[in-house]
Formats: sequence, C-alpha cells, structure tokens
Amino acid sequence: MADHQPFPPGARRVARPAAVSPCPSCGDLAGRGYPECRYCAELVDQYWLLDWQELLAAEKLTEGGAGERELAELVLADEVGRHPWTCTDWAMTLVSCSQCGVEPGTGPVDCVRCAMAEGLRWSWDHAGFPDAITAGEHALRVARAVLRAPHRRRPTVVRAWRLLLPFLLVGELPTVGQVQRIRAHVIAGGYADLAGCTSHVELAGFPEVPWRRSARVEHQSKAQRDQDAAGDPLESPAHPRTGEPAADPV
Repeated sequence: MADHQPFPPGARRVARPAAVSPCPSCGDLAGRGYPECRYCAELVDQYWLLDWQELLAAEKLTEGGAGERELAELVLADEVGRHPWTCTDWAMTLVSCSQCGVEPGTGPVDCVRCAMAEGLRWSWDHAGFPDAITAGEHALRVARAVLRAPHRRRPTVVRAWRLLLPFLLVGELPTVGQVQRIRAHVIAGGYADLAGCTSHVELAGFPEVPWRRSARVEHQSKAQRDQDAAGDPLESPAHPRTGEPAADPV
C-alpha cells in the first residue's frame, strides 16, 4: 500500500459551507436528514468520500472496482494512524461484520465484533488529537457514526446529534454546557422547538431547563445515575485542551 504520514488528517478536501441552509430534498436543515435523505447523505459523506478516492488513486484502484473491498479490509487491519480517520470510517461501510453481517459498528447492541470495531475506530481520535483531528472534526465524526446506528445509542443522544449536525458541518462547535441544555430540552419534549432554530447561536441560546439538575439527582434510580456517570464511549471527548469545548458531551 502507498506510504502515508502518521495520522494524516481527514475531511479537509472540501470547503465547509458558509452557513446552514435548508435541504432541497427533505426540507430540514441540510445534513439533519442523514443518512435517510440522499441529499443530506451526499452532503455529509463527501468529506469522507474524497479522502477515500484519494487513497484509491494512490493504490491505482477505481471506486467500485474489484480491489476496493480488499483495500478496505487492509485499511481496517492496518495499524491505527496509518490512514486518515475518514478512510477508516469509509472502509467500514465497504465490509461486513463477521458476526452479524452488517456494516461494522452498526449491528445489534449485543454484537461483540461491532463493539470491537467501534473501540478500534475511536483509538484514532485519542491518539491523533489535537494535531491530526480537531474537536470539531471529532464531533462531526461522532455525529455521523451515531446517526448511522441510532439503535445503539439512547434516543436523547441521537436527537441531540441530529440537531447539531448541520451546525457541525459549517464548523460551529457548542460548549459542554450548551449541549447539556439542548439535551435537557430534548428530554422535556422540545425537539420541535430546537429544530426550528436556524443558527447555532439561537440553538445554543436556549436557557437551562429549571428541573434538569434536581431531576437528574433526585428522581433517577441509582442504577440510572450510575449509567449516566459511566457514560458512553462515544460521549467522551478526545482529550480536549484547556479552554477548548468538548466535542461530544451528550
């Protein structure tokens, strides 16, 4: 395989949109319909696809050709950091999980192989941050992964990432506190109100739900509090620097 620099960056071959805009196909903010809406899917996936096409060209292979799947298998078997994280993700879409038969990382929650694939995927971010992947790129990567396998995450987490994705595409990154407020409003049934926001400032400006903190501490069972404290592997930021907002606090 062609040689690459250690931890080559990804998703930087396409200029980010200047602002969010409605999707001409699904009518929601562009990107929010991922992956069901074809326009939203193409808008999001282009950042991954162009890096993959560059790798194919370096290997003198063509997209959809006989050697593409073999290349995907080699990328996934290679050491972490040899290829852009976008190529790792795209390679996962071209192979099947040996246990459940679907895209690795998107199978049933009890699929051990999918869990292993997910763990290996995020090791790139933890080793490559902050030089090879920014907090915003990490958040964009997490959002795409969550929306490709929504059944593997809590509904509140999925809805929060769906709300945020259009703004992540234009380079906006909310703080931990802002995301916590967004999540609280989703829990309170305010998704439709949040979905009507057309700017990151408007979305992140929703006030804190008064009952959020007390309800979390007083009304959850101990088991639920322990689960929330433990968190989800995808919910931990990739070692953000001091003063930098965490990429995926939901």
